[in-house]
Amino acid sequence: MSLARPPRAPRRAPADLTFSPDEALIGRWAADEPDWLTADRAAALERFTALPTESNVLYTPYIDLRAADLAEVRAWEKPAGAPAGPGTAVPDGAAGLAELVEDRVESLVLDSAVAALGVTLDTFGGLIARDPDAASRLIGDPASLPLDDRLAQLTRAAWNQGVALRVPAGVRVELPIVLRWGAGVPGRALLTRTIIELGEGASAVVVEELVPSGPEIACAEGETVPQALFTGTLEVRLGAGAEIAVASIQEFGPRVVAFQHRDATIGEGAKLHWALAQLGSRLVRSRVDNRLEGDRSDVEQVEIVFGSDEQLFDLTSFTRHIGRDTTGNLLSKGALLDRSRGYMKGLIQIEKSAVGTDSFLGEFGMNLSKAARAVAIPSLEIDQPDCRRAAHSSSVGPIDETQLFYLESRGIPPDEARKFIVLGFLEPVVARVPLVEAQDRLRALLEAKWAAGSAAAPDAPDRAGRAA
Repeated sequence: MSLARPPRAPRRAPADLTFSPDEALIGRWAADEPDWLTADRAAALERFTALPTESNVLYTPYIDLRAADLAEVRAWEKPAGAPAGPGTAVPDGAAGLAELVEDRVESLVLDSAVAALGVTLDTFGGLIARDPDAASRLIGDPASLPLDDRLAQLTRAAWNQGVALRVPAGVRVELPIVLRWGAGVPGRALLTRTIIELGEGASAVVVEELVPSGPEIACAEGETVPQALFTGTLEVRLGAGAEIAVASIQEFGPRVVAFQHRDATIGEGAKLHWALAQLGSRLVRSRVDNRLEGDRSDVEQVEIVFGSDEQLFDLTSFTRHIGRDTTGNLLSKGALLDRSRGYMKGLIQIEKSAVGTDSFLGEFGMNLSKAARAVAIPSLEIDQPDCRRAAHSSSVGPIDETQLFYLESRGIPPDEARKFIVLGFLEPVVARVPLVEAQDRLRALLEAKWAAGSAAAPDAPDRAGRAA
């Protein structure tokens, strides 16, 4: 019997990314794509090659991609552009459904009354074929993703599937439109872009669901199931007076690495509400960019994380106030079990033109074991002193002992009391999910994650981080 140890994996720096876009594959796509798209991909690929993984010096020490083992991951080569069959019907309580699983389009459907109002829901392939001018304007917009972000440019260069939702001026869609992405096949990469455009005075509600594409795969002892990669952008363009509420629930499996970018341009008097929940994946790197360009524009953003095992969540938020009398309220919360880590980093920029700004950024972490780690870094950059408010707040720590004492003194068992506090801490996003079915599922996912964490370590320090 050999006693030789297996060779160690090569050491990597925290910012090293082991996945690279397949330039030969992108070149093959160019044969069937318009010239403007080929040029757009090439420019993004050039930026990807030149940029560092983390371009903001404030945050350099915190990015950590060492858990992402993506060297052997390959992108889907020929994703479908339309459903192979009739697809799934519009869910009850919804106005439309786009369901895309790996390289397949399972459903792409709108309620007939909504479609009659001029609302469209297309894959990028369908949009390019049906309305090439709109496709060039939306997909090729150079300002639609941050030019200084390497991972955003990765998605821009190598996306293999995309969805575009457009709501004409004056049209109000009351019921939510569901955008469901399924990913997780070992060794595969799904690189996606979603573009949402609302005309003047339009309104919509969108629920984004990021779900496993199938059951977890087991392997023989001593072998490791390869990771999968999901990159996704959600690019929102709001005309004057438009309003949108976007809720996102991420529940990928434990072998998925997820890079997410959300980018919003908010016009005069327009309003945007983000409600973002991060539960799954081995590693999540999320960035949100809000540009309040129009006077009296408004953004509300709430993002929560519930981590366990050795999950890592890296969240960054940038909000630029450009117009007059703009309002921004941004809140990030992380509850971390076991050895999970969460980094919450935010920057509010108030430009010289942004007279009368009212902006707040809050970042709060709850460490539920002694090995968990949360970091909160809120920042302000103010070039216009004439503001109504410019403030930030942050805290990191265990469960508040006074809250535990209050609940336990009223006869609630200690573990139940801790669960109530943790789930209540995360409730701000749950309450903002506009689809009842999705809201109920999110609560069930949070409960299940708490139960799994409690069952996995019955003799460990309790969920407040105290010794048992």
